[in-house]
Amino acid sequence: MAVRENLAKLSLLALHNRREGLTKRLPPLGEVLRGSLMERYLTCGNPDCKCARGERHGPVWYLSVTLDQTHRQGCTVPSDQVEQVRRWIENYHQVKENLEKISEINRELMRRHREQNKKKKTRA
Repeated sequence: MAVRENLAKLSLLALHNRREGLTKRLPPLGEVLRGSLMERYLTCGNPDCKCARGERHGPVWYLSVTLDQTHRQGCTVPSDQVEQVRRWIENYHQVKENLEKISEINRELMRRHREQNKKKKTRA
């Protein structure tokens, strides 16, 4: 992730505008996929096959998704879907990055709201 910005220096209007801009830059959420796309070359086990001499079969595209520390799930990806899967994975990274930025802005807005309430209470 990029270096954190000092949001405390920005005006409320600038924070709201930045948050609005980030939400508009989110890719379509229906086109998001978490995982890693891997290119694999395989051997079939047939001693007379070219792969037994080192020329492996492939590429075979494989999507791997980590579910938790000990579990992974995966599936092969047809070659005609590889580019689409790449785009969806990139979209996932964009969504994740922008949501983190939006959350950071919202934390700053909450902090300012809290400070404003404290000032109101001390005046009363």
